[in-house]
Amino acid sequence: MTVLLCADIHLADLENLLGRFGLATKMVENNQPIPGSWFGESEAGIIGQNVYLRSDTPVHSVLHESCHYICMDDARRSQLHTNAGGDYNEENGVCYLQLILADFIPGFGRERAFSDMDEWGYTFRLGSSRAWFENDAEDALAWLIRHVLIDANQQPCWMLRK
Repeated sequence: MTVLLCADIHLADLENLLGRFGLATKMVENNQPIPGSWFGESEAGIIGQNVYLRSDTPVHSVLHESCHYICMDDARRSQLHTNAGGDYNEENGVCYLQLILADFIPGFGRERAFSDMDEWGYTFRLGSSRAWFENDAEDALAWLIRHVLIDANQQPCWMLRK
């Protein structure tokens, strides 16, 4: 199984979702380096409020980099270039939020995001993204609620971390 790529979805859906957070998607020509990509190759890149992708960029990668932007504070966001940084709690919040936001992309959704994250190689103590999300992510949930990024019903607040 391969992960879902940006070529496999309607990019307007992704653009509309990320636009709610002030993010702009920037398409890069196939086979060209992706600016701001931490992992290189086809992985999404981020510089400021711009998320760079190609048609072969995994959708989960775009969500992950975008969620870093959403979850970091204003000071780091103002200097964001390639390396999103952040601590352990923020990284967990990023992973949790990307699973929530996956449901807002038609043709992707949380179930596919679980599968794609596992296929790509995200590692979780309980062995899978689903097991982590359902049984071991209380700290990530609390972190996102504390920073007003999601509400108690696990719905996005459509705000950036302050």
